[in-house]
Amino acid sequence: MSTASEKSTAAPLAPWLQQQLHSLLAQRGHALLLSGPSGLGQYELALALARTWLCEQPTEQGACGHCGSCHAIDVRTHADLCVLMPETLSLELGWPLDESAQKEIDDKKRKASKLIRVEAARDAVGFTQFTRSRGSTKVVLVYPAERMNTEAANTLLKTLEEPVGEVRFVLATEAAHQLLPTIRSRCQGHAMIWPAPDDALNWLQAQVSALGKPGTDAATREQAEVWLQAAGGRPTDALDWARGGLNAQVWTQLPQALARGDWSLLADWPAARQLAVLQKLCHDLMATAAGAMPRFFPANTLPKAPRWAVLATWSRELMGAARTVEHPFNTGLMQEAWAARTRQLLNPGGGAI
Repeated sequence: MSTASEKSTAAPLAPWLQQQLHSLLAQRGHALLLSGPSGLGQYELALALARTWLCEQPTEQGACGHCGSCHAIDVRTHADLCVLMPETLSLELGWPLDESAQKEIDDKKRKASKLIRVEAARDAVGFTQFTRSRGSTKVVLVYPAERMNTEAANTLLKTLEEPVGEVRFVLATEAAHQLLPTIRSRCQGHAMIWPAPDDALNWLQAQVSALGKPGTDAATREQAEVWLQAAGGRPTDALDWARGGLNAQVWTQLPQALARGDWSLLADWPAARQLAVLQKLCHDLMATAAGAMPRFFPANTLPKAPRWAVLATWSRELMGAARTVEHPFNTGLMQEAWAARTRQLLNPGGGAI
């Protein structure tokens, strides 16, 4: 039984997510697929749906936030909720792992997986076959769904098509094209909505102020605009930039610095983030070369765009680098190669291939 002291620790949903939650709660299908690029709040919306489906006193606007079910989700102990995600992400977000998996990781027999393992998918199937513990339904939340390999996806497929009893699924993805067509076809699709710029900026400023970190508690509108631009307009990605301490002045200096071969502004960043910066810069140069507006950097900060063929080749090279960026042979040599290649491409006369 819930008590008055059981208050929800879940952060309020962003306004554009709250609007989508209200709409999705009116749907009656047993499986939803939330899809869109990163940074639009797929995980937050998926969890809000799960909370509401399991809530003891739900409303049209979502979960009540104070019943025993809501509290159980807050403390990650709800017996009727199965969260299926990569082990690395489960550990980051506080969702418990299977005992045997946790022991293997604690004993350093293996590292936490960045994919959704087939063993976890089998556990999720088993979960759907158990008797409900609290209410009238059970929920399986899968995020990011594209992290299921073929074996894991096929394991979940039949249960997703014909669940036993009252089971609901919510899958969230940042790369729907990587999902098996059979998975997509068994779900009601929902394309994530992009927020209005003012809504995104207001939310971002409020979230950054709540972090309480030195230098971020009084984020200016101008700083928030730079974070949002660096993230291509995606609010939760922008919040990641803010948490990482991205300085607005540094961001605007990056294109010209990289064109000079100066890697110092981002040398301490993780390799994946360095590569993301190069991909954003390549995108914006391709946009300006085609007569369009850049998306990630202010137009007046960009160097002159090389020929289109040069940029297209660079784009393919960066896509190839992305496939191995998490497992580089030598991080230092890789960064030196990136710096040299970027300078070659962006300096006048350095784009010849």
